[in-house]
Amino acid sequence: MTHKRPFIFLLAIPVVLILALAGFIFGGQALSDSGLDRKIQQALADELGTSGEIELKNLQEVQYGYGICGLYRTEDTEHGYASFFYDTNADRLTLDITSRRYQSHCSLSAVC
Repeated sequence: MTHKRPFIFLLAIPVVLILALAGFIFGGQALSDSGLDRKIQQALADELGTSGEIELKNLQEVQYGYGICGLYRTEDTEHGYASFFYDTNADRLTLDITSRRYQSHCSLSAVC
């Protein structure tokens, strides 16, 4: 006597499990990225001594994800954006664009 497996066991449950796993993986990555943005904003606020809103722009991962280059702007500035480098491994912020750390990771030659 043959047994027929219901549709739910053969197709629906595996599809739901695959979608749940994909949501878990990609959702965790999105939460991790937003947490890093907040961490960078807090480091910038501490370094600049401001409690206002800090806007980040053009973030780019360098050093295989161990560093972030980008632009920031505070809400009370009249000037445009300024550059920064954030070392995610050591939680160290570099605002001086003439420094060796910034030049070696975020200059045009390092990107190319």
